[in-house]
Amino acid sequence: MRPRQQTPEEINLNSNIAQRRVLHILTPVSLACALVACGGDSNSGSTPPPVQNTTYTGKVVATSATADVSGNPKLASGYYKGATVFIDTNGNGVLDAGEPSATTDATGSFSLTAPTTTAGQFVADIPTTATNTATSAAVPAHLILRASAAQVTAQGATKIVISPLSTEVQRLVEANGTAYATEVDAVAKRLTGPAFNKGSATVSDADVVADPSSITNAPEQYALQYESNSLANRYTYATAKLDRKDKYPDTLAMPSGASAPADTRTAITYAQSQQAAFNIEGVPAYDNIFVIMEENKSTDAILGNARAPYINKLLSTYNQLTTYYSTGNPSEPNYTALGGADDWGITDDNWFGCGAVGANAPSDVAFPGGTASDGQLLPATSRIPAVAFYPQLATAGYTYGLTPVGGTATTKTVTYTDASMNAGFSTTAGNTCSTAPNPASPGTNHNAQGDNLFTLLSKAGLTARTYSESMNPGLDPRADSQAQHVAKAYTGTDVVGTNGTIADSQPYQLNQGLYKVKHGPSIAYQTARNLPEFYADNRTVFGSQFTASDWTSTSPFSTANGGTYDTTKWIYDQFGADLAAGDVGTINFVVPDQCDDMHGVGDGTETCNGGANSNNGQNPSITRADIYLQQVISKIQASPLWQNKNKRVAIVVMFDEGEGTAHGSSCCGWNAGGVNSGAAPVAVSASGVASATSAPVGYASGNNGHGNSIYAVISNQQDVGTAPKGIKDSDSYSHFAFVRTLQDMFQLADPTKDATYLNRAKYTEAFIAANIAALPEFAGSADTHFDAVRPINHAYKIPATYTQKLDPLGIVPVGAASGVTPQVGADANQTNVWSLK
Repeated sequence: MRPRQQTPEEINLNSNIAQRRVLHILTPVSLACALVACGGDSNSGSTPPPVQNTTYTGKVVATSATADVSGNPKLASGYYKGATVFIDTNGNGVLDAGEPSATTDATGSFSLTAPTTTAGQFVADIPTTATNTATSAAVPAHLILRASAAQVTAQGATKIVISPLSTEVQRLVEANGTAYATEVDAVAKRLTGPAFNKGSATVSDADVVADPSSITNAPEQYALQYESNSLANRYTYATAKLDRKDKYPDTLAMPSGASAPADTRTAITYAQSQQAAFNIEGVPAYDNIFVIMEENKSTDAILGNARAPYINKLLSTYNQLTTYYSTGNPSEPNYTALGGADDWGITDDNWFGCGAVGANAPSDVAFPGGTASDGQLLPATSRIPAVAFYPQLATAGYTYGLTPVGGTATTKTVTYTDASMNAGFSTTAGNTCSTAPNPASPGTNHNAQGDNLFTLLSKAGLTARTYSESMNPGLDPRADSQAQHVAKAYTGTDVVGTNGTIADSQPYQLNQGLYKVKHGPSIAYQTARNLPEFYADNRTVFGSQFTASDWTSTSPFSTANGGTYDTTKWIYDQFGADLAAGDVGTINFVVPDQCDDMHGVGDGTETCNGGANSNNGQNPSITRADIYLQQVISKIQASPLWQNKNKRVAIVVMFDEGEGTAHGSSCCGWNAGGVNSGAAPVAVSASGVASATSAPVGYASGNNGHGNSIYAVISNQQDVGTAPKGIKDSDSYSHFAFVRTLQDMFQLADPTKDATYLNRAKYTEAFIAANIAALPEFAGSADTHFDAVRPINHAYKIPATYTQKLDPLGIVPVGAASGVTPQVGADANQTNVWSLK
């Protein structure tokens, strides 16, 4: 007698108890047969009927992602050839003796036959000997994917698809204690909506676990492929944890001087490894994050300041880090640190060619032009920002040899003088390059090599965008904006917020460029500037000073590139358009211009005048920036992305720097030993041993730390979900800690491999202790806990007797009495500001 088929509820029950390894549950009918010898007359001794078998067929699907000039990767679907597919009867994710199995062919297809009563998930074990047909290359790392028994029932025994998305559905079932139908529907809704400027994707439950090659709707197919690629990265990391037999749950670091307690953990299970991959170092996975940059104000100048009612409302309503440190002064080292967890010794705002000689000389590749994913035309751009914009760069003088990344030296040179180079790029008129590129004595190198957030995201098939207000529209983001050519004088009547309208005391014409290269987190990195998507990923955001017609009617744009620039094709507000079209980056830096970021430009009493970097908080530019911030955040919160409750989206509002006192009042990855410490970047070997490299000229002058500044966290799950609000984390963090957190948030690193963390983001307490010989800047540290980097998550334990260091100049609120009692021990709340529930 053939047993009845399990109901979906029974199958889901089996799936939900996979971690207890009791997946192989007999149906009531088969159990009864086992007890009474069903299949024949027990008294007659007749032979039971033969075992009923089922043949299962399906595919194991793959994706590939390739960087593209459009800003979005080129995605392709394929299959895994040479994967082992088996029915995992005990739920351990490993092929055991007796479990039915098969190997996929060149089309990713498999066929295996098993007794119909065999219960369990379908698992695809994809070794490095397998091939991803989307790339025609060997799989770079071991990967294990699965499809639940409930999915097999829903799809049918001959149409099984095993993919990163099928794996994700079952992970969510186990994480939330829900049913297959619930989670496949949640994923479908998460992927439904505007998609990558390709139109609106309407994803059905069946399409979530389908072969993306079978999807004919372009936006839907792209959304599925993009998500599948991202998930494959996560599950590759999960497989590494399983293979290493990592212990569960993960541990991070202990306080200074404390001995580790007895380790009672056991080796991680298959299901646990997948959950851990979405909560790396206690940082939950997000889909998108927006980092809105403000300028030059310490905590004391903003907190409680009546000139900034909106940002104070955010701080009281949402989440806040109350002890957050920058890396130095002025702007450029801080933006550089946010892009790659090191300021590389930069202590000024000069252009990326300063001090860059020999192997560090700028080797930007010429950009042939193209079209961004939103349709914005991208004109051809020379290796160095166009002479058409900076005629002084044609002056004879110092000669740079240009070597394309990955290429060989070319005989073509571009000749400039030190002074003329600086005149085109410096933030201060008439300032000379403080670290002149003299081969005999080059000064601090401003052209950083190696990886950064932008290159890591590109390699992962993810995206990074920088949206800058008043950037030269559609032109070269490596050059400051030319606002001095804009004829219109701003009167302030179009800047309106909930706290009123701000008008200038007098109309005036801006005498400084609004967009500044020093405020670009990718600009100092040679490898970021040479990414195919660099020009497409530097985009515009709406402004408060000038309209689209104001910009396009001015001479720089009508004559750009020999007059071939078509201003009618320019998208004035790519930020707003991308939000509406579902085409924002995985990580998005939103950079207001110097009039709207509290920095200030101008020299009178106008609202663009930021005044001195003082702590009285009375600059008129604060109110103007507060209004602009409200406009930006309101646009994000009104977007389909934010309103999708199945998405995980966050906004960070932060300042590049505060108003720190002398060296010594900073934290978390800084150069604790000072400018004479002998600090140098470190390289980490495959065995995990760090060694100091040859330090770039001037390196030890940087990473000196700076004062406390505001850091606010807002998530859509606080608005459309159940995430907690009002969290105030008072533990100490820094720009380096934030970069480490972003790498955890988007699975760009592996905590067991220090080398995967960018630059100073790897400087945890354990790393410093293990490699102190290569880190002379920490040799004299009396407080390695304070000096070490930790992710923003409370996973690192602070000693109960630890007295926190503070920078009094940066943390006394407006109107408060001087003197703040330092915190003793850890933050009392211990709630993660990134919590989703």
